[in-house]
Amino acid sequence: MPFLGQDWRSPGWRWVKTEDGWKRCEPFSPALEDGNNQLNDISHTVILTGDDEDEEIYSTEDCEFAAKKRKKDHFRNNADSQCFYREKWIYVHKESTRERHGYCTLGEAFNRLDFSSAIQDIRRFNYVVKLLQLIAKSQLTSLSGAAQKNYFNILDKIVRKVMEDQYNPRLIKDLLQDLSSTLCILIRGVGKSVLVGNINIWICRLETILLWQQQLKNLQMNKQVNNGLTLSDLPLHMLNNILYRFSDGWDIITLGQVTPTLYMLSEDRQLWKKLCQYHFAEKQFCRHLIPSEKGHIDWKLMYFALQKYYPIKEQYGDTLHFCRHCSILFWKDTGHPCTASDPDTCLMPVSPQHFIDLFKF
Repeated sequence: MPFLGQDWRSPGWRWVKTEDGWKRCEPFSPALEDGNNQLNDISHTVILTGDDEDEEIYSTEDCEFAAKKRKKDHFRNNADSQCFYREKWIYVHKESTRERHGYCTLGEAFNRLDFSSAIQDIRRFNYVVKLLQLIAKSQLTSLSGAAQKNYFNILDKIVRKVMEDQYNPRLIKDLLQDLSSTLCILIRGVGKSVLVGNINIWICRLETILLWQQQLKNLQMNKQVNNGLTLSDLPLHMLNNILYRFSDGWDIITLGQVTPTLYMLSEDRQLWKKLCQYHFAEKQFCRHLIPSEKGHIDWKLMYFALQKYYPIKEQYGDTLHFCRHCSILFWKDTGHPCTASDPDTCLMPVSPQHFIDLFKF
């Protein structure tokens, strides 16, 4: 009996109808040759070793084979081959019913929720990056072929945005580090038995990640030329108020490196105490008290010590929402076809971890 339902496979090549019949469309990308040249600069000898230094998992021959497939893989993984849907929401169902058969997967949700447009919105950028990071850590093996393409296409757009706008490079550096570490473990440890797709494609993707990491490492911030009012011209109480608005300790440290005045304000014990009280319960930081040389509690060291044991609160400008009445996941500004009498009472914001948990079976 034939399979009736949405095709779970890759959308494949695009075809156009001509007078001579159907022909496959192969769009030429000017950036392809440049990308190939840049990737060729990186050694194709990606050798992943275990504890034994003499153990070689992949030889130069395997990586050269992956390099030859790069042009073909480029067309298979570029933005033109992504899945696009008219509805920007997805019905979340985990079991078969009389009305619906099958269940919703993480890859399907990732394809439907239009993350490519979401990263262009500064309110959603951190949210999408955090979600990609969680997928990189634990959910890579659950992505279908189409979802993999969308994942790496979105990742490519994020890297380009950071390179152009220089917005929050530290966040994307952490994401790429986690992604490369996970890929090395999967390729070295279990390989084809877990990763969906040809192993050489994943090696090619790993080379691309190494290239992105090198580009971000060489990223230099542009100096803003402005003859008007600068941050240093603000009074101390306003600068202090700005620091108290931050919820991430690394952001406070980074801002403190701008001027000596900001450094002095960023070392304030009360500032770090408020940060600890915001992220952690009193019982948590009472177990890890770190006194300073003067006998006082070092709240700055306390914050980074507690961060290793307990999760910190996450703040996002905009998140995905889940309708408890319809069981639909969507972006709030795009809406969804809700049948509830009062839809606003049924909405629940979805954190990145909650998004992952929705599709665990």
